[in-house]
Amino acid sequence: MVTSAVLEGLNESQRLVATTFDAPVVVMAGAGTGKTRAITHRIAYGTQIGAYRPGAVLALTFTQKAAQEMAGRVRSLGVESVACRTFHSAALRQLQHFWPQLTDGFLPEILTAKGSVVAHVLQTLGVEVDQAVLRDIAGEIEWRKVKAFSVDDYIHQVEQGLRPLPSEMTPELMRKVMDRYETVKDERRRIDFEDVLLAAAGMLESEPAILNRVREQYQHFVVDEYQDVSPVQQRLLDLWLGTSSDICVVGDASQTIYSFAGATSDYLVRFSEAFPQARVVRLEQNYRSTPDIIRAANLTMKGQPGALELRPQDEATTPLVYCQHASDDDEATWIARTIEQYLAEGYQPSDIAVLHRFSAQALLTEAALKSAGISVRSQGGTRFFDQPHVKRAVMEIRGAAVAHTPGPVPRVVADILFGLGFTDDEPDHQGATRSEWEDLRALMDMAERFGTNGSLQEFSEELVRRAQAHDEPTMPAVTLATVHSAKGQEWKVVAVVGLSVGQFPISYATTEEELAEERRLFYVALTRAQERLVLSWSTHGQPGRGSARTISPFVEELGIAV
Repeated sequence: MVTSAVLEGLNESQRLVATTFDAPVVVMAGAGTGKTRAITHRIAYGTQIGAYRPGAVLALTFTQKAAQEMAGRVRSLGVESVACRTFHSAALRQLQHFWPQLTDGFLPEILTAKGSVVAHVLQTLGVEVDQAVLRDIAGEIEWRKVKAFSVDDYIHQVEQGLRPLPSEMTPELMRKVMDRYETVKDERRRIDFEDVLLAAAGMLESEPAILNRVREQYQHFVVDEYQDVSPVQQRLLDLWLGTSSDICVVGDASQTIYSFAGATSDYLVRFSEAFPQARVVRLEQNYRSTPDIIRAANLTMKGQPGALELRPQDEATTPLVYCQHASDDDEATWIARTIEQYLAEGYQPSDIAVLHRFSAQALLTEAALKSAGISVRSQGGTRFFDQPHVKRAVMEIRGAAVAHTPGPVPRVVADILFGLGFTDDEPDHQGATRSEWEDLRALMDMAERFGTNGSLQEFSEELVRRAQAHDEPTMPAVTLATVHSAKGQEWKVVAVVGLSVGQFPISYATTEEELAEERRLFYVALTRAQERLVLSWSTHGQPGRGSARTISPFVEELGIAV
């Protein structure tokens, strides 16, 4: 039967996720345990047995890329018309659909960034701050909103010592900035990213007829990365659900690393309190990492609230590599040499990532790798499809599609790229020219993989879809990334650098709660690795200068002797 085929290859716990429809389901899913596989097969199986109506399923996650991946997996299982969206995109669609009925006008334009409005507000108040403080103020505005706090609520948090203010700010000044920010935004007929969720929730709460229509549309809910949900997102989810209990949530309390932005794992770990009849399923069979890596991850989270005990799939393993250095320069040089060795063993540059606690740490690593002739990509920089030369190439491809340019896709794309300066021979040096060549080579590879069966119009549409979903091609380069930006990804080889007190855990993490978040961040870093894990730190920033650093307690707990 088709239904049994959908369940093939699932382990016992994954199968339980995919086949339980008589109660709410909460899935405690450790890193690398196949949670996306479990929930996409649940959607497919539920559709096939009639438990789900495809058009009534709303599958929610937190990034466009993750939503696109989920949608693709569901389609590959033979199910169409399932809405796989982020909380924001789902809320925005509802606002865009119903707003004209409520106001006889269009939804206000969404601010792409708060910085300019905050800067204007500070200027009108006669306050000057540097860019770092400006970003911190914008971050506080976002935090207040995702927590669903009023300005008064926020100031109360500050006055109770529960929320620190950005430097140079007082409670009264912060109140004025927040109030004025909302006023200026309204005057300019703009809403910000957080307003999308707040406005959608407000609309549903105040308009019963609209709420009923939304509930008629969506009746089955699947929520991925549930440990990252914020109070305002939970408020919206509760509105969508109503009295229904047709919900499956998936998360890992050990991967809650966005508390600073309002995320909380409370809704995950207390799900059974909200739904006493809920079925709890634990996914602990890890399919990603070797036993030594899993052992390190388990040691890191041992005894922590909600921690799972990961189990390796295979016995084959490679011991962790670790090294202490006299300076940051020495560390960067050693990392470059170590990566050269892995490349000599047969690993590809795209198999390797170097993870940092904060982005400034990547500068020395990047310089050392480039000096060694190794291509690098800094994750979190300008996105692939936003690079000017890539945008130009995509525009030319779209133009050729509109003009119905004849010929197979690979040949037409090659002609366009050669016209933009691409060559068959790769540059023999690093720098901007090499990076641009690699980007255009990636577009050429995409066209060759697309093949000759589809049309240029279809290839053009695929490029647009991938750009919108931030679905970027795999580049022949070592990835440099912060741990936050690496979440949800994996590499065969991962090096985690800067593992000393003050860097990881970071210096401003002083409370028990903040240190617990740093521990979870370290766990996320470890569990990105599939085969090789490198841990590195230095005792000084510069040789013999300043106070000596001490090794991170997270590393010490792994039983590493130095």
